[in-house]
Amino acid sequence: MKKTGLSVFALLLFVTAVFGQQTIVVTNSTGIDRKGEMVEVNVSALKASFATKSYVLKNKSNREVAYQLVYNGNKKPQTLIFQADVKAKSSASYTLAVGKPAVVKPRTFARFVPERKDDLAWENDMAAYRMYGPALANENPSNGVDYWAKCTDNLVVDQRYKDDIYNGISYHVDHGLGLDYYKVGHTLGCGGIAPYVNGKLWVGNHFNSYKIIEVGPLRSVFSLVYDSVKVGSLFYKEELTITTTAGSLLNKATVRLTGANQKMELAAGIYLHDVPGVLKQNVVKGTSGYAEVATSDAKVPAGRDYIGVFIPVKVNKAFTEGEHALVTSSYKPGDTFTYYFGAGWSKWHFPTDNDWFAALNQFSETTRKPLKVTVK
Repeated sequence: MKKTGLSVFALLLFVTAVFGQQTIVVTNSTGIDRKGEMVEVNVSALKASFATKSYVLKNKSNREVAYQLVYNGNKKPQTLIFQADVKAKSSASYTLAVGKPAVVKPRTFARFVPERKDDLAWENDMAAYRMYGPALANENPSNGVDYWAKCTDNLVVDQRYKDDIYNGISYHVDHGLGLDYYKVGHTLGCGGIAPYVNGKLWVGNHFNSYKIIEVGPLRSVFSLVYDSVKVGSLFYKEELTITTTAGSLLNKATVRLTGANQKMELAAGIYLHDVPGVLKQNVVKGTSGYAEVATSDAKVPAGRDYIGVFIPVKVNKAFTEGEHALVTSSYKPGDTFTYYFGAGWSKWHFPTDNDWFAALNQFSETTRKPLKVTVK
């Protein structure tokens, strides 16, 4: 019996060695069911040769799970990401083994759009966005964020630009999959960020250069550089890196200002349009959420739109000032500051205002308590 047991054990070791199967355990310590939440595994923790072999990831029901190798600007993959489903106070196991994976449906995208005055546009399966580039300089653009509503998990950005520019089909009209009805003007739009110094918000202008770091089916990353950010009588250089992830309510943004050392705050803002909406801000949770009527350029009602901002570090104040709802946090030039922003629509995932505010609150809680990943 002992000999048989040893033989079986040896056989299991042999099979594991030959086929390279490994178990990834994802643990949820919160009382919230985590569904479709992106997790990361360091490639260095996986005994896998992605350069020479392909691998299939499966859940415990033996169903294939889509994944993406993330390079972060390197020649070799740095992390493996996938969406995990983990019940409250429990764990879920996934296996990675040699095999041919299915093609992953693209659910994120980002690109520079020179044919539309240097937009930088991006999207995930929840919403689409853009920020303004140098070709728009004569139109007094801001460093704010524009939002495009969508009601499909398919990618829409490229087709909307193509239709609008070349086919005479305006993206300001809903043709069944959403539209651009959001107005930014010279504001922070749906979650842009700017220095707040001596009681004044210093809204910036267009970006000067960009870099696409990653474009993948589950995650896309890019950075924007603003050469001259005016703050009082001083100027700073800003680098803003934005990450969009499949299934994520909000975009992740990291900000770094370089220049003279002075006391300042950073303010993440939401543009309050002319029609009053519902604003809920929570200093303790670090959230600012807004719900308002959505109306097309042709004055056609388009449901409700929702904006959200989340700052995971200590928030100093949450307040309204002029045309903005702001949340501020202390910042030292030269440091990296991380926050989250994004938007939603009543015709896609959030039928009521309460649905949006609940999702924003849950996002803040789960982001502060990420799923734990271990490799066995």
